[in-house]
Amino acid sequence: MRGYGQHDDSPAGELSFRTLKSLLPFLADFRGRIIIALLCLVAAKLATVALPFVLKGVVDDLDPSQVEDAVLILPLALLIAYGVLRFANTLFSELRDTLFGRVTERAMRHIGLRVFSHLHALELNYHLNRNTGGVARDIERGVSGVGFILRFMVFNIIPTILEVALVIGLLLMRYNPWFALIMLIAVVVYVTYSIKVTEWRTEYIREANRADSQSNTRAIDSLINYETVKYFNNEAFEARHYDTDLEAWESARRKNRLSLFALNGGQALIIGCAMTAMLILAASEVVAGNMTLGDFVLVNAFTVQLFMPLNFLGFVYREMKGSLASMEQMFRLLEIKPGISDVEDAEVLKLSAGRIEFRDLDFGYRPDRPILKQLNFTVEAGTKLAVVGDSGAGKSTLVKLLYRFYDPTSGQILIDGQDIRQCTQASVRANIGIVPQDTVLFNTTLGENIRYGRTDATDEEIAEVIAMAHLDIFIKALPEGLDTLVGERGLKLSGGEKQRVAIARTLLKNPGILVFDEATSSLDSKVERSIVDALNAMATGRTTIVIAHRLSTIVDADVILVMRNGRIVERGTHATLLSTDGVYSELWRTQDAARAQ
Repeated sequence: MRGYGQHDDSPAGELSFRTLKSLLPFLADFRGRIIIALLCLVAAKLATVALPFVLKGVVDDLDPSQVEDAVLILPLALLIAYGVLRFANTLFSELRDTLFGRVTERAMRHIGLRVFSHLHALELNYHLNRNTGGVARDIERGVSGVGFILRFMVFNIIPTILEVALVIGLLLMRYNPWFALIMLIAVVVYVTYSIKVTEWRTEYIREANRADSQSNTRAIDSLINYETVKYFNNEAFEARHYDTDLEAWESARRKNRLSLFALNGGQALIIGCAMTAMLILAASEVVAGNMTLGDFVLVNAFTVQLFMPLNFLGFVYREMKGSLASMEQMFRLLEIKPGISDVEDAEVLKLSAGRIEFRDLDFGYRPDRPILKQLNFTVEAGTKLAVVGDSGAGKSTLVKLLYRFYDPTSGQILIDGQDIRQCTQASVRANIGIVPQDTVLFNTTLGENIRYGRTDATDEEIAEVIAMAHLDIFIKALPEGLDTLVGERGLKLSGGEKQRVAIARTLLKNPGILVFDEATSSLDSKVERSIVDALNAMATGRTTIVIAHRLSTIVDADVILVMRNGRIVERGTHATLLSTDGVYSELWRTQDAARAQ
């Protein structure tokens, strides 16, 4: 069945530290902004901590019991100071948010781009085994998690820790040490409880994320293959399996919600007990004459002022853990090493004549299943070489090796005497153009799909390749012309139309080497003839390799290779191979009989 993801058994704390450490390089370009934002943060917190002292002074000045002659004077300076501190707190907080906002957004952008580029750098084998929906959800959740971590780390966790330290220190210096002790005990118990319970809850968050990715993979996979679902009348089957995935997600979310109840309840109990103890102690000190009403107001203000953000800190911490759990899988994508990579000091392929040599080539997708065995052949510059054979003989594997989707187990592929493994992948692929059997188009306009062959091409160049690919009459008949949307994977176009688009954009690329990978095998005879004419015109003067199913399309090839079980069993021209009465002639008679029926 279609599955998704792997479970990482690394300890949660190790994963969180590793994830945060992976985030640091993306912040390196913004050291100045981060320092200024942190200074604004400190200034805002100092203003916040100063507010209760100003409030205490106001209350004491307005308390008749504290004035000997019972003549009250409006403490105008203190009231103005209170307003200034309030404004300063807001101003520095806004400056901090504004400065750090760009850091957060740029980091999200760079990380998203890095993951996207890294996925394109991974080899074909990875993409054949990936689940697109699940990977997309990993990236989406991970990038959002980066934004959450950066915003709340700077805006909530650091300020709250700073404020706790300042308040406990001030209470210890000015009042009964029990105030500081109660506050310290409450903070330690609160933080310890929050961490322990949140660590317990994090596995439920991961479980919910895995279930979410699984259900998303199922949905996208099913919708992409909409036609297949309809062909086999399997809507109910797909719905059942999608509901099974959603049921797993629902179960994980339910566990998450119940554990959240335990976390919130415990945090509320700790805060309630601490605030009650602080107020009882403060009231006792006032009655005993050790504190004024202003001191009572100060302690109460500090308690409320401290526990409100601390209570929010509990929310922030558990959400951060959830964000870290979401980011883990995204950063794991970056840890995947490409199976095919450029060697150190790889050179740029210099294409001159276009001569290709396959020398002593062995290859298998798995060690226990060899596909190609000791292949030796040469495609001379400017000639057409065709490869035919049974399904599974290894014909298309040759194309994947030439394009460096895979590297051979042993042996070499040389282009103009240069081993392609010693050249950059980009330069090798820049000189090869492929018209595949199954042309997949992007869900955009017809014009943009053709322009994809060379994105900086002019309109005149596009018009030229459209004519060469015999697409001009078809496009003129369309009401929207080149602006016609082709649908997802080009489903709005017929097989022949898609093949012409593939030819046009390969012509636009203008490579020195051409590969046709069974480019006409799925077309009817009439369409095939016009496509073959276009391919022949395209191949003139270029080194060409044709992987063919229909032998009638390669009778003009300079050399034909016949493959069976990963080996070349025959080679020669069409006429020569027919005269030998071997494997090729047998294939020809079989297809000729089929055409005659």
